[in-house]
Amino acid sequence: MRIFAIHANHVAEIAADAAGLADLQLPEPGYLWLSVTRTELEHLQLPLQAALQNLCKLQLLDLHLSDLLNTQLPSRFDFTSQYDLLVFRGLAVNGTEAVSPGSQPLNHLPKRGGPPILRRIDTSPVGFVVFDRVLLTVHPNEHSLRDIYAGRLLAASGTDVPHASAAGTPDSRSTGARGIPANPADLMLRIVNQMVDAYLALRRDLSQQLDHWQAELLNPKTRFSNWNALLSARLSLHHLDEICEDQRAAIQDWIEALKSWPEHDELLSKHQRDLLHVRSRDVLEHIERVLHHVQRLEQNAETTVQMHFNAQSHRTNEIMRTLTVLTAIFLPLNLIAGIFGMNFEFIPLLHMSHGFWWAMVAMGLTAAGLVMFFWRKRYLERSPR
Repeated sequence: MRIFAIHANHVAEIAADAAGLADLQLPEPGYLWLSVTRTELEHLQLPLQAALQNLCKLQLLDLHLSDLLNTQLPSRFDFTSQYDLLVFRGLAVNGTEAVSPGSQPLNHLPKRGGPPILRRIDTSPVGFVVFDRVLLTVHPNEHSLRDIYAGRLLAASGTDVPHASAAGTPDSRSTGARGIPANPADLMLRIVNQMVDAYLALRRDLSQQLDHWQAELLNPKTRFSNWNALLSARLSLHHLDEICEDQRAAIQDWIEALKSWPEHDELLSKHQRDLLHVRSRDVLEHIERVLHHVQRLEQNAETTVQMHFNAQSHRTNEIMRTLTVLTAIFLPLNLIAGIFGMNFEFIPLLHMSHGFWWAMVAMGLTAAGLVMFFWRKRYLERSPR
């Protein structure tokens, strides 16, 4: 568990355990960011609910609590009169999170088949509960997103980063224009935007892998046999398409709920409200960009497979045409040879000294004439590569 007190220009991490949750107080001014893993939430439900009762004068609903603990839940948005709930599926870092026995992750890939890039299209939900002055986030058990963004947040405020090794090098872009989130909703949108950017980073690797397969499929000199991997890729792209659709629907619901917030709110100025609308539309635009790219990759994969089989059919037609032409050329020659092979005693040219050569000349002229005829008809023309 990690807890941060966030002010206008300062971020401080608060050391707290299960016993210390009861002593949490809201900073003046500012808000709190409570970040727990799914396992921690499962074991600290009662202390955390008591802390929320102390800080916000209310607790999470049981249905929302079960949603936060559910590893199978797709991206979705829900709200109450006191807080908003957003579940957003992000890319898993170290594989799929453990699920209940007998169940499978929402995006399940078979153990066999598929290149390593497809193993990265593995997702796990991250829960966000947005109160007026508290943000509660629930992360997978093995997820570095919280530590990465916490490192950026502490770097933006000029605070020493105690978890620098886990968070990695802070992004310099976190300072200046990005600054420190002004409210819990702003912080949630920044974390979600970072999760969507991870999907954007997959685009180049996915495109390179599919381009490699397309080159193999359309190369007439190679025999493509990696059909299991290609099928896994198509299934993975289909899963990713569904995930992005759920993400887009959740963010659109969030934007609609944001429009219904009271116009005059002492905790949210007009500038902060406009900033939330802008950030929400920016997140939605990033999701739509990922969705558009995934759909284009699916179409390219389908088109390439169709072109492959069309090329194979065309190549088969060319082979059959060549064999048919050769058969047509040798058919009259077989006829002439069959006539002179009859057992009649009197056959023209049979007993002449030059009869064999006359037969060979006739057969050669017949074959040459047929070759010229088929050539003019373009039956023997080689198709350009």
